[in-house]
Amino acid sequence: MSYGIVDLFLIAVFYLDDRMWTMPEVKESDIIRTNSASVPNKELIAERYFSQMMDQKEEARKILGEGSSTVDDLQLINKAVSNLEMELAAARTTQESILRGYPIRQEVKVIKTIRHKYFMVIGINTAFNSRKRRDSIRATWMPQGDKRKKLEEEKGIVICFVIGHGATSGGILNRAIDAEEKKHGDFLRLDHVEGYLELSAKTKSYFATAFSLWDAEFYVKVDDDVHVNIGKFPLNNL
Repeated sequence: MSYGIVDLFLIAVFYLDDRMWTMPEVKESDIIRTNSASVPNKELIAERYFSQMMDQKEEARKILGEGSSTVDDLQLINKAVSNLEMELAAARTTQESILRGYPIRQEVKVIKTIRHKYFMVIGINTAFNSRKRRDSIRATWMPQGDKRKKLEEEKGIVICFVIGHGATSGGILNRAIDAEEKKHGDFLRLDHVEGYLELSAKTKSYFATAFSLWDAEFYVKVDDDVHVNIGKFPLNNL
């Protein structure tokens, strides 16, 4: 009986010993190294991105000034973004006008390049069916031809009718404005589809375009049913 137990014990030891030798030896350092390589260290990542964020903040501080507050920073950034948006809108307006064949005043091209200083830009909001109103303004307070050009050069006052375009390119409405523009040359054409429900967008487009084309002290928008007495403007300080 005792010999049988001993034989079984030796067989078991031999079997287990063989299994142990077939298994690869694994060190604790290897396990730690493998885990650290496959699983990102959250603390290291957080530290790296926090460092980058602080560097960006420091760079922004140098640009905006050490003494600027958070509110001042936001105001400066918003102002810069607003200026860029207006310049982009104006550039897009000019590009679309060229691509669609809408005429652009020669005076506007020169002004955009030279960037003279002007006193005031008056944009008269008008529509396709307001020809009589435009003719009334031309016959009263809006100078024509050389007189209007002289007003721009000597007094720094730019006056123009502001209008977009019809939904159909080359339609009868657009052609009518093209003919009127060719005769008088007093339109500012916007990249805007005319419509009663789009007046706010038209106003925004006008100011953005005027701001990019003329460097003026004042930008004014009036409707074509308003008559302005230009002689009342304080021009003595020009």
